Amino acid sequence: MNAKRPVSEAEREGFAAFLLRMRASGLDDKPLMAAIESVPRRDFVDAAYASIAMGTGTIPIACGETIEGIDLQARIIHQMGLDGTQRVLEIGTGSGYTASVLSRLAKRVYTVERYKTLHADAVHRMRHLGLTNVIATHADGSSGSGEGPFERIVCWAAFDSIPRSFVEQLVSGGSMICAIGSAEQAQSLVRMTKVGSRFEREDIGTVRFQPLMSGLPAIL
Repeated sequence: MNAKRPVSEAEREGFAAFLLRMRASGLDDKPLMAAIESVPRRDFVDAAYASIAMGTGTIPIACGETIEGIDLQARIIHQMGLDGTQRVLEIGTGSGYTASVLSRLAKRVYTVERYKTLHADAVHRMRHLGLTNVIATHADGSSGSGEGPFERIVCWAAFDSIPRSFVEQLVSGGSMICAIGSAEQAQSLVRMTKVGSRFEREDIGTVRFQPLMSGLPAIL
């Protein structure tokens, strides 16, 4: 593993402010907070946005994409209920940040990204961290992955309707967290738990995600 760079005072202050926001909202997940602290978030965004890396707003990344604010990411990962034993599928690698955090909380992470540039950059960052339990793939993830079944699935884009094909990639008792609804309005953030051959849906919040796209882009 490459040597870690020193943590700056700004990073310490940003993480402390994040902890205060989480505790004020009632989220006090110590393993999750430790995982987030161990992954230098500012290394996953452009230097121009380093000062707001731990902020609540979305941050632009390459290929015209964005990553969600750290507060929302933390709440979604918390809702996944990870204990180190699960195989996790992530749709939308983006910068690679959430896959890196998930790697601290899950047995193995399979992350899929449709943009080649984002995939390559994320792989570089994760290699720099020395991660060995993340399998990153450049592929169309709109139909899930053939690496299943999984105990958990998370998708950082929105579906028009309930993604039954994804739920079928879960083990019995496994769960998927995703957004459902059109991009023109607030979407329902849901957790779908597979129970035998059916699933139970639980609405756990509202979000505004980009719609899930299929196919690989011609460029990038």
